[in-house]
Amino acid sequence: MVGTMASLPAFIRPTRMTRTAPSPAAGLPSDDEVLLDAPDEPLGPALVAAAQGAYGPAAALLAGTRERARWEERDRYVTRLAAIARSRPEWLDAWRAATPHDPDALLVAAQLAVDRAWPSPARAELLRGVSPLLTTAARADGRDPVPWRIALDHARGSRAGHRYFEELWEAAVRRAPHHYGCHVAALRYLAASWHGSHRECFDFADLAAQDAPADSLVQALPVRAAFAYLTDGCGPRVPRARLYAAADRAIAFSARFPAAVTWPAEIRNLLTCVLLRLERHEDALAQLRLIGPYATSFPWDRLSDDPLGLFLKLRAGLGSAPLARPSRRPRYGLGGRARRGEH
Repeated sequence: MVGTMASLPAFIRPTRMTRTAPSPAAGLPSDDEVLLDAPDEPLGPALVAAAQGAYGPAAALLAGTRERARWEERDRYVTRLAAIARSRPEWLDAWRAATPHDPDALLVAAQLAVDRAWPSPARAELLRGVSPLLTTAARADGRDPVPWRIALDHARGSRAGHRYFEELWEAAVRRAPHHYGCHVAALRYLAASWHGSHRECFDFADLAAQDAPADSLVQALPVRAAFAYLTDGCGPRVPRARLYAAADRAIAFSARFPAAVTWPAEIRNLLTCVLLRLERHEDALAQLRLIGPYATSFPWDRLSDDPLGLFLKLRAGLGSAPLARPSRRPRYGLGGRARRGEH
C-alpha cells in the first residue's frame, strides 16, 4: 500500500486539485452522501449491538444464514463481525463463554484469530497455533464452506504445501461449488505461490466463471485477476482482449442487480478501478452510477492509505464540477473497514 498520493499511478490521480463534487448531470450522489463500507440492513443492527457489547443480534444473524444456507452473506457478515471483535472483543468473549460450541461464535473466533496473526512478522508460526480452532469451527457444521475459506487463507499465510491446499480446496467446493470467498482464496494462493504467473490465475478464474451460474459472484473472479495483473507490474503480458473480456463479464454481472444497493458494491468498486486502468471511462462512470453512495475499502486501499478520499477524487475527475465551497467530510459506514483483502 502506498503512503502518498504523489506515488499513485497516473490513471487514478485526480485531474484537478480544487475541491469538487459530482454535478447533477453526472447522476452521482454528492460527496456528503457517500459511505465507506456501509453494512446492509440485516448487518447494521448486529454491528451496533456488538459495538455496545451485546452479541445477541450477531448470533441471530449468523444462525439465520446457516439455517438458510446463505453462504455468501454468511462470509461477508463473519468478516465484518470479526473486524469489530478485533477492537472490541468483549461481546465475542461473552458469546463464546455462554455457548462455547456455537458454530457461529466459533466461526467469528476463527476469522478473528487469522486476522490478528496476519500482520505479524511471525505470521506463519502464529497461524499454525490457530489450526485447532479452525478444525473445531469446520466440524461445528459440516455443510458450511466459510470455515474452509478461512482455512484456505490460513494455509496460504502459513505457507502450506500444494497438496494440503488442494485437499482443503476439494473439501470447500464439495460444500459449495461456486462459493466466491473460497474461489478468491484459491486465486490468492495461486498468485502467491507462482508470483507473476497471471495467465495461470486467469485460466483458473475464467474456468470458474464459465462454470458458475450467471448470478454467482464467481462471475467477477476474472476481473479480480485483471486487477491483480494491472497493479502487480510483473510477469508476462496478458493480452488486452483478455482484460477486456474480464471487465465485460463483470459489467454483465453488475447489470443484473439494482443500482445503489450494498452487497454488489465491492464488485462494482473493483470493476470501476479496472475500467479506469483500461481507460474505459464511460463504462467506469456507468459503474459509479450503479455504486451510488456505497464506496468500499477494497480495491482503493491497495492504492492509497485513504481509500475513501481516493474514491471521491477519481469520481470527481469523471463527472464533476468545481464547488463554490468545501463539502463536509463524508460519513463512514458503521463498524469501520472490513479489510479481508489485507490477507
